[in-house]
Amino acid sequence: MSGINKSNLVDKIGIAVTSLCALHCILLPVMLPMLPLLGLSFLAEHGFEHVILVLTLAAGAIALFSGFHRYHKKLYPIYALALGIVLYVSRDFLGEELQTIVLLIGAGLIIFAHVMNIRLCKSCKSCESH
Repeated sequence: MSGINKSNLVDKIGIAVTSLCALHCILLPVMLPMLPLLGLSFLAEHGFEHVILVLTLAAGAIALFSGFHRYHKKLYPIYALALGIVLYVSRDFLGEELQTIVLLIGAGLIIFAHVMNIRLCKSCKSCESH
């Protein structure tokens, strides 16, 4: 498997983890009463949320820094990832009425960063030499 395929795989994992994290945060208030009945109480714990956030950050950092360093040398996907992470982390400080909107914007920025990285890596002229 070539380097670009590995990078795309990490980007796709990052998109999946970010999407799952956003769904988790949006659906948790609705699903909270049912979780114990389904044996899924751990989904409501802050530790689970922190693990997902760390996985999101790790996948984003690996994929985007790899794409930047090996292929396209463009910083704007990294900026989008950083802003998305900042929004994700700060959503609890902005009040409940803004939480969902901030979460969706943050997740959208993170997913957008991965999509930009995939496109930049695919369009890179020097990629065939790696």
